[in-house]
Amino acid sequence: MPAAAAPTWDPGQYLRHAEHRARPFADLLARVPALPGDPARIADLGCGPGNVTIQLAERWPAAHITGYDNSPEMLAKTGAYAGSTAGGGLLDFSHADLVDWTPAETYDLIVSNAALQWVPGHLDAIPVWLDAVAPGGTFAFQVPNNIDAPLHALMRELAASARWKARLADVLRREDSVHPALVYLDRLASLGCEVDVWETTYMQLLTGEDPVLDWSKGTGLRPALTALSDDPDSRDAFITEYRDLLRKAYPTAPYGTVLPFRRLFAVARKPA
Repeated sequence: MPAAAAPTWDPGQYLRHAEHRARPFADLLARVPALPGDPARIADLGCGPGNVTIQLAERWPAAHITGYDNSPEMLAKTGAYAGSTAGGGLLDFSHADLVDWTPAETYDLIVSNAALQWVPGHLDAIPVWLDAVAPGGTFAFQVPNNIDAPLHALMRELAASARWKARLADVLRREDSVHPALVYLDRLASLGCEVDVWETTYMQLLTGEDPVLDWSKGTGLRPALTALSDDPDSRDAFITEYRDLLRKAYPTAPYGTVLPFRRLFAVARKPA
């Protein structure tokens, strides 16, 4: 498995931009139709620290919702949200690696927020997951679709340079970690689903010192930081080089720094 599939996560760093990270999930859930179960059974794949999983409880207050993640660091933060919900439902969390996760029960909704890009072969896992969706239920996800943006392209170019390629060339997310929108539409429609696929570019306005670098430290840069964790001097040198590249690619204006961020969304409803 590529090293990028299992970075060490820092929940505190990840949550520094919690509002920007949570908004796409709200936009995704807004397009999810009514669920067949009452109360509904829901799985959140790649739930992270649980801060967006609670949006599911707000939308379906009586549901039994389970968030799945393979990061002990992230799961350690979910305790703040676990337990009975105000609507009489239940919110719990469990360890699972989406690379080989096979549902053990039927769900009215299987949803994933910004996680499948870390799962090699996730396109082939979709039929298995859909088999676990109840008739009339939904499979929905959103993923970053900006692997060609300077944010990632500069990171990959630096990692492949003479100084870093021995340690980092094969560490970062691959350019094919997310497929084109039509590939997902074809796969889901071919499996008999009613499909809604779209893309949105968020003009994220970030503030603070080197905010694009700060954003990247929470997600895309994690594999490199993990690979260099045993060598703090090298880690800091790589961060400095990457920071200087980002400053040129994303100049700061008096009102902040704009990070255009494209995301891909898919909502697939199974026949009733």
